[in-house]
Amino acid sequence: MLMPRQKTPDLSLPLVGGGTFDLSAETSERGTVVCFYRGLHCPICATYLTEFEKLVDQFAERGIASVAISSDGEERAAGMKEKIGATKLRFGYDLPLAKAREWGLYISTSRGKTSIGIEEPALFAEPGLFLINPDQTLYYMSVQTMPFVRPHFRELLGAVDFAIEKNYPARGEYEGPV
Repeated sequence: MLMPRQKTPDLSLPLVGGGTFDLSAETSERGTVVCFYRGLHCPICATYLTEFEKLVDQFAERGIASVAISSDGEERAAGMKEKIGATKLRFGYDLPLAKAREWGLYISTSRGKTSIGIEEPALFAEPGLFLINPDQTLYYMSVQTMPFVRPHFRELLGAVDFAIEKNYPARGEYEGPV
């Protein structure tokens, strides 16, 4: 299990359009929002990532970079980027499922075609949202077992504003006896 204030696993993946996302090489003042999504087959992911795309600049104004990542291959990841009309949000692809599990993500099996007629991959990672500090330690995370009821990016922005104003530390760090 990932723990707040501790280093997260390394994460380096190709980006749609070229280049590489390497978490250890991120240079944003206050860190990076990493949004793991299910893939092109997920209509809820498209809606969710559309919201994220609209707020990329607001995260950047607070010194926070943004990236969306799935286990989809390049073609499907590019398809999602195009589908939501993304121009600012980076899309990483080819997330190995073993790496997804390192991040605490749940893995699902295919149920065939989704409601939008796109085949699910044989195996894919369920969603997770992470705010990673510049030193690659975990500040915030939310991991889902399903595509439903995800944290809203606008609420995360509000939480970031509060954390900046109050110098609020990551919580949930206690590992001792209870």
